[in-house]
Amino acid sequence: MPGSRPRSESSSTPRSAERFALRRPAVFGAWPTGERLARIQRSPQFVDGQFRNPVPTRQMTQGGALSMARSQLNRESRLRRAPVGRIPVHRPTAADWGEPPASGLRLTWLGHATVLAEIDGRRVLFDPVWGERCSPFTWAGPRRLHPVPLPLKELDPVDAVVISHDHYDHLDMPTVKALIRTGTRFVVPLGIGADLELWGVPEERITELDWNESATVEDLTLTATPAQHFCGRGLRGPQHTLWASWVVAGPAHRIFHSGDTGYFPGFAAIGAEHGPFDATMIQIGAYSEFWPDVHMTPEEGLRAHTDLSQGTPAGTLLPIHWGTFNLAPHPWSEPVERTVAAARAAGAKVAAPLPGKPFEPADEQIVDPWWRAVALPPVHGWPAWPTGERSGDAVEMA
Repeated sequence: MPGSRPRSESSSTPRSAERFALRRPAVFGAWPTGERLARIQRSPQFVDGQFRNPVPTRQMTQGGALSMARSQLNRESRLRRAPVGRIPVHRPTAADWGEPPASGLRLTWLGHATVLAEIDGRRVLFDPVWGERCSPFTWAGPRRLHPVPLPLKELDPVDAVVISHDHYDHLDMPTVKALIRTGTRFVVPLGIGADLELWGVPEERITELDWNESATVEDLTLTATPAQHFCGRGLRGPQHTLWASWVVAGPAHRIFHSGDTGYFPGFAAIGAEHGPFDATMIQIGAYSEFWPDVHMTPEEGLRAHTDLSQGTPAGTLLPIHWGTFNLAPHPWSEPVERTVAAARAAGAKVAAPLPGKPFEPADEQIVDPWWRAVALPPVHGWPAWPTGERSGDAVEMA
């Protein structure tokens, strides 16, 4: 959940942070120093001592915190923010991952923003979070609503781990520490390398990128692209780590991961520069009228997907950032329900698999509304669900 806008500070490490650095818990991360800090200060995104979005961005509307607190007291609203049954999870097996994808591209949504992409013979893991809570504490904070589909120790090695930003639901210290032993590369926005080094990742396995910078991992090109969001872990003060969306381009396929972002015109520019995309992984959950600038609604997510293909929906949209953690006032199943409805109306191809269920974006996508079985229905009941329709066909929802 977004917090209040940080005050402007000098571009050097604040003295208060220096004072408390030795006793600050490691989970809060580390302050960038030395050449890393100097590189941050040279970034066009670093203005008046902190990273900023190209346009003024509210992390919370004026009076939003109080209004949100009031909404949290509403019993009906609280009930709808969580599933009422056990969320079904698919445990990937050798039958799912044992053979390379026939099309050359396969995606597995593992919950929230965590996605394993198998692309042109390589494996990229986005925003891996295996923790029970997205919080600096083991005893407090949003708790996982479904188990991780696969224990991390059973996940085959990946070629790269890509992080969108440093919030706890995207950058999980225990998960990072577990991945170190696999020998993987970490490709992250500017500043996050300080956290990774503190947690034991060797410097030579960390690549930090500013917006519109690229790195190669084997025959893949990974590019950090703009997003409209913010950063922060605990006692961090100003915004000293960057946030980003990501493009991964292989010899035959291209994919996009939005990270967390509000809707902004930059999606069209990203698509023009790096598209077309075979698949987009778009944040469509944890939105609210209290923080409209930093998270997208489902309809905005579809608009971003469309912008990325220059105005006509193309490729497959995978909705992410929903279903795993309760981070906003909206009903638990609303993000995916609204996304699928909007995609069908627009004739966009959308996938909505169970957590852990691999799929190939090139295949026909037949969406089964599995979430309805474990969610409280809307006050007026579920809309009629078209049967026998392929994802990508424009249809009217009753």
